[in-house]
Order: sequence, then C-alpha cells, then structure tokens
Amino acid sequence: MMLPAAGPSPGQTCGAVLVAAVLLQSVCVAVTFLYFTNELKQLRDTYSKSSIACLTGEEMGNFIQNLDLIESEDRAADPCWQVKWHLGKLIKKMMSRSYEENISAVNADRALTLSQTDGQQPRGPINRIAAHLTGNSNRKNSLSPRNSSPRRGNGQKINNWESSRKGHSFLYNVELRNGELVIPQTGFYYIYSQTYFRFRENENEDSDLLAQIRNPKQLVQYVYKLTNYPEPILLMKSARTSCWSKKAEYGLYSIYQGGVFQLKREDRIFVSVSNGDIVDMDKEASFFGAFMIA
Repeated sequence: MMLPAAGPSPGQTCGAVLVAAVLLQSVCVAVTFLYFTNELKQLRDTYSKSSIACLTGEEMGNFIQNLDLIESEDRAADPCWQVKWHLGKLIKKMMSRSYEENISAVNADRALTLSQTDGQQPRGPINRIAAHLTGNSNRKNSLSPRNSSPRRGNGQKINNWESSRKGHSFLYNVELRNGELVIPQTGFYYIYSQTYFRFRENENEDSDLLAQIRNPKQLVQYVYKLTNYPEPILLMKSARTSCWSKKAEYGLYSIYQGGVFQLKREDRIFVSVSNGDIVDMDKEASFFGAFMIA
C-alpha cells in the first residue's frame, strides 16, 4: 500500500508568502523612489530652464518698447512677467538718463559756440555782481541839466550817486560811470530804484517857482537802459500825482520800483526823475541798485 507524497507544511507556506510580500514591498519602494527621483529631476530642470526662458523666451527689445502697452491684471500676477517688467523699467530709466545727459552736453556746447560767435565772452563761474548806490548830499551836482543830451530820455538823469562804501553803498564787479552802472556780464538782473520827493516852502523862494510846484503835477521816476541803439530803452516807469495845499508847509512822497531784466555785457542803466527841483538825495531815501540772479 503506497502513502501520498507529503506537501509543504503550513510553516513553509507562511514563510514563502512573507518573503514574497517583503520582496514585493522592496520592489514597490524602489520603483517609487526611482519615480519620484526622476520627477524631481525633471521639475528642477524645468524650473532652471523656465527661469532663463523668463528673460529669453520673449525678445527684451520688443518687451521694453511695448512696456506700457502690455500691463494687465492677469500678467501682473505672473512672477516671471513681474521680473521682466521691473527689469524693463530699470533699463528705460537708465536709457532716459543717459539721453538727457547727452542732450545737455550738446546744448551746452552749442550755447558756448553761439556765444563765441556773437562776440560774447564765454561764461565761467558766476562772480558776485551787485551794486547799491545811495543819494549824494551834493545836490547841485547830482542831477543833469534838463535836455542836456538826446541820449538821456525823459526827465533829468541822476549823475552823482554815492558809491564809495560810505553808509550802505557798495560796488561788486560793477563800474559806475557818470551815474550809469556798466553791466560786466550777460545775464538776468534785478534792478531797483527809489526816489524821494520833498517839497518845503521857503519864504525866499521865487513865487513863480512856488506856484509851479504847487500845481498838481506828476512825480515820475524812470529807469533806462543804454545799448548800441541811438536812443535809451525805458525799462520801468512809476508815477504819482501830487497836489500840495497852500497851507501845507511841506510835502513828502517816495516812489519805488523794481524788476528782473535780461542785460548784455556793456549795457548801462541809469535813473531819471521829473521835477528835479524837489528831489531829495537823502542817502536812506533815494537809492539805486542792481544784482545778477542768473
């Protein structure tokens, strides 16, 4: 009688199943590791390429040229677009600054060439150019005779100003000739002047002169510029009407005016007044000056 062959024991079966499960798990882990490693490598390569493509995927020249036309809310949320937008803004700013500097240099050279062509001296650093003249107590020699010269305009020119640093008067890089300030350098100047009119009745005064003064008249102050033209050019004029009562012992009026004017080298400016008989050349009340501002 033959006995049946003995099969694997239950212990052997469980051991084989366990070994197979361990092998299967190891294979799954290995496959999973290789899969994720490959994916990470692809993501890294993709990110590296996209970071470069952020700047090279679209021609930067066209992007900068159309920078203000391609702004939108959708693209503003794209980090790559933001990087290119800020870079484009920086490049445009640097190009604009370089263009302005080049244009300024060209304009400066052109202005220098034109000034030399016109016979003007090239402008270097601006020196202090200013003058303040005060009234001179020697009234007889202060005003020129009426209509003494066809180149003196209206009124009587004030010839004698105090300029020798007495009191408040001074001259800086300006020359005074016969009551005229000679401009040393082309530029913009602020010119100002004040004239003090004072009438005081004198018993010994000529009655005709007194009657002439008492009549309502305009008190006028003129500021003129002398150039190569045959006639002086009026820059400013200020006036007021006076009328003194017969009972008044004296009357006081002052006229002030000032303004900015462009003057050229060798131009001359001076002050003339009407009613020279009643002009008071008190140094604190009558004065004339100018200073360069640009």
